[in-house]
Amino acid sequence: MRFQLNFKSGKPVYLQLVDQVKAAAASGAVQAGEPLPSIRPLAEELRVNRNTVAKAYAELESQRVIETIAGKGCFVRASGSPFRKDVRLKLVAEEIDDAVVQAHHLQITRTDFLRIAEERFDAFHEKRASAGQS
Repeated sequence: MRFQLNFKSGKPVYLQLVDQVKAAAASGAVQAGEPLPSIRPLAEELRVNRNTVAKAYAELESQRVIETIAGKGCFVRASGSPFRKDVRLKLVAEEIDDAVVQAHHLQITRTDFLRIAEERFDAFHEKRASAGQS
C-alpha cells in the first residue's frame, strides 16, 4: 500500500493515513487479512514521527478497520461493520454535516451538492466493481 501525504493541507498527517487506509479497504484495494506496513519502516519511508503512524493505527483499530495481532503486526479486518445500522447512519450523517457546512461556505447550491454526492457515490461503486474484476 502506498501513502500520499500532503504536509501543506490543514489535515493532520495521522488522519490522512487513517483516511487512506479506510478508502483502500472500502474500495477493495487492500483485502481483509492483508498486513499493513510496520510502524517504524513506514514512519521512516514517509519521514514522519513513529508516534504519528502509531496514532493512525490506534485510530484505525478503534474504528475496527484493522486489528493488531501481538508479535505479528496490524492487519486489515474483514469488512462487516460491528455497528448497528442506526449507528452507521449517524456516523455518516456527521460526516455529511461537515460537508454541508463546507459547501455552504463555498456557496455550493443544494442541487450542485446533491449532484456531486451522487456522482462521487457512483464513481466509488464503479471503481470498486472494476477493482473486483482485476
